[in-house]
Amino acid sequence: MVGHIHSIETCGTVDGPGMRYVVFFKGCPMRCLYCHNPDTWDPQGGEEHTVEDLLEQYDSLKHFYANGGITATGGEPLMQMDFLTELFEKAKEKGIHTCLDTSGVIFHRDNPDLLARFDRLMKVTDLVMLDIKHINPDEHQKLCKQPNENILDFARYIDEKGVDIWIRHVIVKDITLIDDYLDELGYFIGSLKHLKALDVLPYHNMGEVKYQNLGMDYPLKGMEPLTKEDAVYAREIILKAARRRRQDDAAKESD
Repeated sequence: MVGHIHSIETCGTVDGPGMRYVVFFKGCPMRCLYCHNPDTWDPQGGEEHTVEDLLEQYDSLKHFYANGGITATGGEPLMQMDFLTELFEKAKEKGIHTCLDTSGVIFHRDNPDLLARFDRLMKVTDLVMLDIKHINPDEHQKLCKQPNENILDFARYIDEKGVDIWIRHVIVKDITLIDDYLDELGYFIGSLKHLKALDVLPYHNMGEVKYQNLGMDYPLKGMEPLTKEDAVYAREIILKAARRRRQDDAAKESD
């Protein structure tokens, strides 16, 4: 089986625990206004790789990855789910830690065939880094041109499967950096029993040059980048709401 790969980062440090071999998959149905990788949207093109040659390169550098592993990102890796699953299955045979960086956008619990494919993938996935772009369904549609109900259900699904979850959330002024939305997001993720980490990322405009080079209009041109201090502020609101959710759930269980 051949996968369409945008690029590979051999020493990734922000895409899961430890040093990572990071594979950027081609293809993504999301059209996030702040996306800084529009060149990954098209599922075609890129470099063609087999699972074997990816793992061969990993093995040649495996002394770097003693506390890390492989991360599949993109784009949206789930757009090439069969190749992704084969990669993770072969990686687990070698004892490699597997991490999936995804929006979960293609998940639909009411599709039996698709659900079976997800079940197979989750058996060989150690960690899901789930990007929740916006907690509000209407605002998510505006931001990403896709609904979010299936994404939130995907969070519940991987939690049911007992897979470790890291939540990633990008804050953008007047879009996601709004207290009520941050509180709602925190209250939702507080229900996830296998939540292990929360990354709140401040919006940056470094992708604007890439849009110019591709001859594309940048949707958020002129948008003010945010700071680490903004991210700390937002994270505190989210975590406070998450703790409130866990207290509420504990109270219900004790009734």
